[in-house]
Amino acid sequence: MPKFVFLWTDVFVLLLVLALVAYIFRVSRSASLRSAWRSVGQTPSAMCAAVVLAFFVALGVLDSVHYRPLLPPVAGHTAAAQAEPSYSPVLRSALDDLLTLTQLAARENTYSAPLAIRQFTKETEIIDGQPVRDFPRLKHAGLLLQDEADHKADVYRRGAQGAAVGLVLSLLTAGLLTLFQARRGDGWGRAWQAWWRGESGVPWRPMWITLSLILLLASLAVSIGANYHVLGTDRTGNDVLWQCLKSVRTALVIGTLTTVAMLPPALVFGIAAGYFKGRVDDIIQYIYTTLTSIPGVLLIAACVLMMQVYIDNNPGLFDTVAARADLRLFLLCLILGLTGWAGLCRLLRAETLKLRELEYVQAARAFGVGHVRIMRRHLLPNLMHIVLITLVLEFSSLVLYEAVLSYLGIGVDPSMPSFGTMIDAARLEMSRDPMIWWNLLGAFVFLLALVLSANIFADAVQDAFDPRMRRFRTRRATVVEEARP
Repeated sequence: MPKFVFLWTDVFVLLLVLALVAYIFRVSRSASLRSAWRSVGQTPSAMCAAVVLAFFVALGVLDSVHYRPLLPPVAGHTAAAQAEPSYSPVLRSALDDLLTLTQLAARENTYSAPLAIRQFTKETEIIDGQPVRDFPRLKHAGLLLQDEADHKADVYRRGAQGAAVGLVLSLLTAGLLTLFQARRGDGWGRAWQAWWRGESGVPWRPMWITLSLILLLASLAVSIGANYHVLGTDRTGNDVLWQCLKSVRTALVIGTLTTVAMLPPALVFGIAAGYFKGRVDDIIQYIYTTLTSIPGVLLIAACVLMMQVYIDNNPGLFDTVAARADLRLFLLCLILGLTGWAGLCRLLRAETLKLRELEYVQAARAFGVGHVRIMRRHLLPNLMHIVLITLVLEFSSLVLYEAVLSYLGIGVDPSMPSFGTMIDAARLEMSRDPMIWWNLLGAFVFLLALVLSANIFADAVQDAFDPRMRRFRTRRATVVEEARP
């Protein structure tokens, strides 16, 4: 029986999933929230982006289920010694178990090009007692080939098999959508037209096309990756696609945990400055003005270096390398959050200055309602749309910021896969001759997909929750309707 391990970020991911479930329950009981999210659900681009984000979130959750495998008993030990189970010092995750079905988890010696069966660099081999300098065969890729001449044909055959599996999964998804629409008692033809034409208001067809593309790419990666490294390997022989998939969790944790960490100081200081004004406002303005005057990279670098000194001086606190790297990631997110709350604080202060002058707040103060109760019951609910919009918009910028910090060497632990470490490694690889481009390409494609989908979804959330955007959209829709003949 393996020993499950809960890292700091694993606990955060679990709490985040529970908070998401609680928020969905709250949305189901609030008419205004249902109306806002219904507007998001009727936007085709946002729902396509939500499908992509759901795929990344699924990868992150699977990679957050960690355990230490049980080691087999050692021959020669006594029965009493073997009664005490011993566990591996290397942590594994549920995603690692899924990736063992392919070549993604296999490790070569060094660089190899995508879909290659030989190493990218030459080495000296002893053949028939003579040293021969050649490109050696890879240890794990192309093992099922009987002849190297069948390399391309085998890749095409596996690609065709993966495409066929992806097509079948896509058709099954279409069947499930049709069955979902047919539950109302309509015929199969009518049910198919209902979701294909989007008659229910939800853009099912764009979502189905997006999901079909994801299933197709995943099927191709699994089918071809069963015998080849789809995106090649890096300097230490790790599969590039494996690193990209493992880096998704790092990006998600930094994007979400940092935004959660910046919420308490931004909410407390922003609402207090706008509500009390006067000397309280002056003190809070002085604090965040001073904070923003310090170059962000220098402040973060100083905090990260102090954190690293503490980790290096206390090695006994960590039983595995993964636990050490995880604590550094957790503290890095806290540092980013506690040094980046000034922007949200300014927005909340400005909005609170406007809300405190409205009639219902003045009436509450006239009836003797306490300041804390006014801020909690009257001001905070009317500020949540700004908080939600800012958090969604900050997510993508924080993911990119991690890449910059890791590129500068003050980001996550080098042993933890991340897009920043991949880009940092590609800095020297792109200057080689011949050039090694697949490491940078893998990080670029995954990072682009994650950030672009987050930005598209954030735009829809802003349109749905920002009252000014809702008024503008309603007025524009009315003008369009009046202009129609």
